[in-house]
Amino acid sequence: MMFKLEELIQATGAEILKNKTDITDFEISTDTRKIEGGEIYLPLKGENFDGENFLDKAVLAGAEGCFISRTQYPDEADVVLKVDDTRKAYLELANFRRRKVNPKVIAVTGSSGKTTTKEIIYSVISQKFKTHKTFSNHNNEIGFCETLMTMPENTEVLIVEMGMRGFGEIELLSKYAEPDFAVITNAGSAHIGRLGSLDNIAKAKAEIVKYLKPDGVFISQDNDRIKKFISFGGKQIYYKLSDAEIKERKPSYSRFIYKGKEYELNVEGDYNIENSLAAIELGNLLNMDYEDIKEGLRAYKPIEKRWEVENISGFSVINDSYNANPESMKASVSTFINLYKNPIIVLGNMGELGEHSVELHRSVGEYLEHIPACKDTVVLTVGDLAKEISDVLDGTAKFVKNFENNKEVSKYLLDNANAVDTIFLKASRSMKFEEIIEQLKGENKL
Repeated sequence: MMFKLEELIQATGAEILKNKTDITDFEISTDTRKIEGGEIYLPLKGENFDGENFLDKAVLAGAEGCFISRTQYPDEADVVLKVDDTRKAYLELANFRRRKVNPKVIAVTGSSGKTTTKEIIYSVISQKFKTHKTFSNHNNEIGFCETLMTMPENTEVLIVEMGMRGFGEIELLSKYAEPDFAVITNAGSAHIGRLGSLDNIAKAKAEIVKYLKPDGVFISQDNDRIKKFISFGGKQIYYKLSDAEIKERKPSYSRFIYKGKEYELNVEGDYNIENSLAAIELGNLLNMDYEDIKEGLRAYKPIEKRWEVENISGFSVINDSYNANPESMKASVSTFINLYKNPIIVLGNMGELGEHSVELHRSVGEYLEHIPACKDTVVLTVGDLAKEISDVLDGTAKFVKNFENNKEVSKYLLDNANAVDTIFLKASRSMKFEEIIEQLKGENKL
């Protein structure tokens, strides 16, 4: 987005320390590697970096000027704007953009399923409206600002995914997003290592309504823990899987009836059906036709590493390894072993569970051992915590083995799996399960 100098000052309250340019419109850049002539460099800061250390590099690369929070700046900069906090300035510029374009804003959060739900909502809403969304899972403050700053001028609906690792983070994003609709997919045990309890997780997710417009709508999974912490006096809609009558389940397909109307998804999994109920509700609130909502659900496709089906070296592989927490692992694995013949599951450690790590990994095994299809399943685990899952299933599953690393489990698969098997990968991102894919493809030597 182009900003006039007076808009930059209006949005951020910046003090002009220098202005020796004839340029009237400026793009904002936060990355010195991507600077183009005429841009204003906005240096961001984090635990391990400080963008103000690269002011000279930005100007040398062609930046017309820069924001600063200190007193020093490059002599070569033609425009210098001083603010107290550059991160806050970025959020303020994003909010200025939000107000100027003025789309309907849908904010989405949850312990699991928020990226999937955001993508399903986008698939539905974009059938009728010019819609912009958070890219992938770029759901922190920087990703939020990038989403708003890249929003086209003609955007009618903006869908913003909101992630968090602690208290106050979703409230901050809500403040600058000013949502018209807020969605919570669920409140499970993801990040319990940081927040300490399930109640604290629900409380942190509930921050999404802090700046929800009074005439807006809150939409959520029907969850008593969420309801406990929601302080919003406006319209509230709650949904649950049992509200849908599931008519058909098979690989890469689901068919169900919700509130008297039939819908289809070209993905499997009851959790995807539940996530789609939020999209249906939003479509109705935005006065969309039933046929458009139905087509939007049918058009939904998972993004990379979320139930990504691929044939590799003669094996059928489903890669769902972008991230994992106990709830998502239980849901996706149970769906897989119930729908696919000759299932092989490869499960890795789940992160950020803190002192609850052992018991929550064991809870996955305890959940799966009661599913009849488990007795026909090969269970392979990678890592010390995932071993807790295989220890529980030893004696219940068809075959169980734990491995120390991705290289070992890849070698086992290449030596023992065959064309009639389907392999399912699920782990936290830190386990780097893409290495298994690479090794099955022969891209890395074993």
